[in-house]
Amino acid sequence: MTHSAWLKPCLWAAIVVLLVCGLPAWAQGQTAASSAPVAAPTPPPLAADAPIPVSGPSADDQAAGDPSGTKTGTANDVVHADPAKPLTLADVVNQAGQNRIAINFTWTLVAGFLVMFMQAGFAIVETGLCRAKNANHTMMMNFMVYGFGLFAYWVCGFAFQMGGAAGVSILGGASPLSHEFTIHLLGHDWGLWGTKGFFLSGATYDVGVMVLFLFQMVFMDTALTIVTGAAAERWKYVAFALSSVLLGAITYPIYANWAWGGGWLSKLGANYGLGAGYADFAGSGVVHAVGGLTALALSMIIGPRIGKYNRDGSSNAMPGHDIVIVLTGCFILAFGWFGFNPGSTLGASGALRISTIAVDTMLAGCTGSFGALLYMWIKYGKPDASMAGNGLLAGLVAITAPSGYVNTMGATIIGFIAGLLVCVSVEFIDRVLRVDDPVGAISVHGANGLWGVISVGLFADGTNGVKGLFYGDPTQLVAQLIGVGTLLGFVFTLSYVANLALHAVVGQRVSAADELEGLDIPEMGALCYPEFVLKPDTTHSGVAASQIKTGLQVARETA
Repeated sequence: MTHSAWLKPCLWAAIVVLLVCGLPAWAQGQTAASSAPVAAPTPPPLAADAPIPVSGPSADDQAAGDPSGTKTGTANDVVHADPAKPLTLADVVNQAGQNRIAINFTWTLVAGFLVMFMQAGFAIVETGLCRAKNANHTMMMNFMVYGFGLFAYWVCGFAFQMGGAAGVSILGGASPLSHEFTIHLLGHDWGLWGTKGFFLSGATYDVGVMVLFLFQMVFMDTALTIVTGAAAERWKYVAFALSSVLLGAITYPIYANWAWGGGWLSKLGANYGLGAGYADFAGSGVVHAVGGLTALALSMIIGPRIGKYNRDGSSNAMPGHDIVIVLTGCFILAFGWFGFNPGSTLGASGALRISTIAVDTMLAGCTGSFGALLYMWIKYGKPDASMAGNGLLAGLVAITAPSGYVNTMGATIIGFIAGLLVCVSVEFIDRVLRVDDPVGAISVHGANGLWGVISVGLFADGTNGVKGLFYGDPTQLVAQLIGVGTLLGFVFTLSYVANLALHAVVGQRVSAADELEGLDIPEMGALCYPEFVLKPDTTHSGVAASQIKTGLQVARETA
């Protein structure tokens, strides 16, 4: 058989096989294709100014009331760029963005209001821990430190602190705060102070800047009021006013700039690989250590109260007059701290860690009071009310810096150590350094402010990008210790020199006669408690019952 003879049967056989095997598969594919949904064509993108066919309830529906809340807050409430035109995509997107910033504005402002109310807590804690003859004077320092500090901060303090901090996206940018004075050193730029925002004028007349100003101002004022407690019962009022202005205008803002305003401490991570740079979430260092170290410097300059120390150097207790208002003030401060720490997120939208920060704050305050109570009970046989209150505040101070970076276990440990530390520090400052501090402010805020800064470098668990020694990054601790060194070397030194100069010009301390009489009449011209006057005994710090005079007796003798 020739090749052409057998080739034709083979071709026909192949065709038959293909038909037999391929037709079912082809038919199945056609069936599947016919049953599959046809993909809808991709719609063209909606133009920003294209009308959106969405409407809310009618006016008649709304007029009928809304008991279930389903007709309130609808498309009708979205702001139209042009009220005469229908709702557009741009309207919806802009409204969403403004709502996010509005939530953050509201949260930050409310938190700032809480921190401002802490001023009342500080006022009555300090007044209660002082003697009755100085109550008006102590209250008036706490009352006016708010005004003196606010004015100085408005003039220049805020500009020095935050004038180069633009980029606060959570508050809409704060873009006008756009310039930081820097020097180039060791191959890097070192930010030293801001230069925008003096008098909140010019471009800084901006809604975002105003929110930031209010929140930062009440933090600054907290630092200022710490000093009034340590220097109480012998500080000349005019010197208090000038010293407060100085602290609010220069000392506090400069260090705050280095930590929070884009200054060199905050860049230790980027420039030198030290963890995330100096981290102080809500101000154990910036607020409390600055206030506490300034209080130490001032107390060293003005010296102890008359009768505080004996000739042999031993210390006499000079108890306050009202423990009820002391502990009431501690409760007010603990309440205000929910603005201090969670509020430092500067927002609630996209910042849901505020819940953890609030719980950390509660726990550290609790264990701080527990630590102080145990220390006093074990060492002296009785729980001490004023030290329990100071232990609460010490725990709150210590957790302020790490609150954004630690878990609840870390918070409880930090607070407990703070409660012990405040007791040890009060004894050391009183008996070894012989620095008189009527309310324990140096220990509560100074010593525990430093402890809070250090604790970030130990307990930070990696949250928010900050990881401490116990979680694998020893370089973060180095950054924190540089912050501590700056507080001791710069803030304390500047405060001491500035207040020493002020002492030379106006005198920091009242006369001995005025101090013994009590500062209410000599400095304020009115008694806080006019029902009685304490006549001083110049040979002893105590007061005998025979030396108590009624207001009527005083009036008759001075008529």
